[in-house]
Amino acid sequence: MSSCKLVTQSVNIWFKPFNDMGAKTITSSTTGGTDHLSFDAVGLPGFQFIQDPIEYATRTHHTTMDSYDHLIEDDLKQMATIISAFVYNASQRTEKLPRKELPKPPTIQRANF
Repeated sequence: MSSCKLVTQSVNIWFKPFNDMGAKTITSSTTGGTDHLSFDAVGLPGFQFIQDPIEYATRTHHTTMDSYDHLIEDDLKQMATIISAFVYNASQRTEKLPRKELPKPPTIQRANF
């Protein structure tokens, strides 16, 4: 989940219907190195969905052996269902999701010549 704590309430509500599918963990901590960080860095809520570590740290991950035949169909269906619900729920809000405040750019002091 995004480090933007303001989004937590909506995410908890959106996630609850998927508890019976085994999706129960919500956290604001990050594992780092994920695609959501680029969104988070510019103040947009970025979501990191935790995946099961099945075959994640094996020799196949991010290699030429990392091909579709290693996919787990039930996991893909579960994630597609959850992500589509998140996208739908976000699109139906009357207001944008809350953004975290970005750091102010440093003031550049110009030399007087």
